[in-house]
Amino acid sequence: MSTLDAAWSLADAWPVAASSIGVVHSGGVEKHGDMQRRQRLASVSKPLSAYAVLVAIEEGSVHLDDAVGQTGCTVQHLLAHAGGYAFEGANPVGKPGVKRIYSNTGFDMLAQHVEHSTGIAFVEYLDDAVFAPLGMHNTALEGSCAKDVHSTAEDLLQFVHELRSPTLIAHETYMSAVMPVFPDLAGVVPGIGSFDPCPWGLGFEIRGQKTPHWTGTRNSSSTFGHFGGIGTFMWIDPVADVACVMIAEREFDEWGMQYWPVFNDEVLHCLGR
Repeated sequence: MSTLDAAWSLADAWPVAASSIGVVHSGGVEKHGDMQRRQRLASVSKPLSAYAVLVAIEEGSVHLDDAVGQTGCTVQHLLAHAGGYAFEGANPVGKPGVKRIYSNTGFDMLAQHVEHSTGIAFVEYLDDAVFAPLGMHNTALEGSCAKDVHSTAEDLLQFVHELRSPTLIAHETYMSAVMPVFPDLAGVVPGIGSFDPCPWGLGFEIRGQKTPHWTGTRNSSSTFGHFGGIGTFMWIDPVADVACVMIAEREFDEWGMQYWPVFNDEVLHCLGR
């Protein structure tokens, strides 16, 4: 019998062919479904790719204030979706640091900048800097770093362990990534709505006071993570000391907001949070 049986019952009733879920808490790790099932992560790729950029910053190959793209835009702006670039498209649609505009383009620009700065293809750098040292042997980038990482729930748990106790980057660098950057910016969380402010870290969405939200109402405002439009999510709640990863394959807008917050609340409820 699992502490999370009530949460697993909710997951079993989801309108998906299969889901793979892992929960990490102070008492250990609990798993549900086929943890080795591999699929595309969609935008959950972004925090993984951002972590490689943070390693490059740690190594001194890249700097947060490096200029990338339009005038005034930096690595920091792009990591925080504040570079002024649209979801897709090379032409800027706003000035840097004015609005939170969620952008796949910005992450592709970051990958190109890391390649230029290190002389290493980003697909290789990401593997060498993040996947290999964390033992994520079933994870690989197979296209855009913004949306085309393929992985398993088991491998994502290894990344979650890193996010709970960082080993690849310094604590100071880590804290700068999971705290709001340009904290006063308004913006949109795709598929959910507009928020003012719309907090984001360096590659990680910060829950803040966003309502409604894909995490649960029990999640603290400092919860950070990401979700993917294909039907994937990952969150770490440092106050509750709980983290959760989930991968499935059904478009977020068909089921995410109906089922995910209820499930996330049940996870925290089961654990007494």
